[in-house]
Amino acid sequence: MEKVLGIGGVFVRSKDRKALAHWYQLHLGLAIEDAWFGAILPGGDEGHPGVKGGLWSAFDQQTDYFGARENQFMVNFRIANRDAMLQQLRSAGCDVDDKVEDSEYGHFCWVTDPEGNRIELWQPPETRGQS
Repeated sequence: MEKVLGIGGVFVRSKDRKALAHWYQLHLGLAIEDAWFGAILPGGDEGHPGVKGGLWSAFDQQTDYFGARENQFMVNFRIANRDAMLQQLRSAGCDVDDKVEDSEYGHFCWVTDPEGNRIELWQPPETRGQS
């Protein structure tokens, strides 16, 4: 059975991305990258040395990336095999987005849980083809 290996990131909608990112930097000590209003979180994965830790990032309030507008957060879970996970989710009748994405950052797909929360599933690039 395919399963989640860890948190890849937590993404939040924001009315003012810069101000929110500054708050997280000032009060929680996140090392915010100005270019994308996000931070790489501490931690890593011994099994995947290229994975340095999860992400936290503020997205614009109007983003469609999280699905429905009432979804204020989206969690990104790290997985080992996107294609096997997609097959497993579809076989179970889950609400899986037809879109997939491959880039230098890895391999992505999305599923919506029964309460309407969009979930991003991420297979880091160095794990492609491994399970």
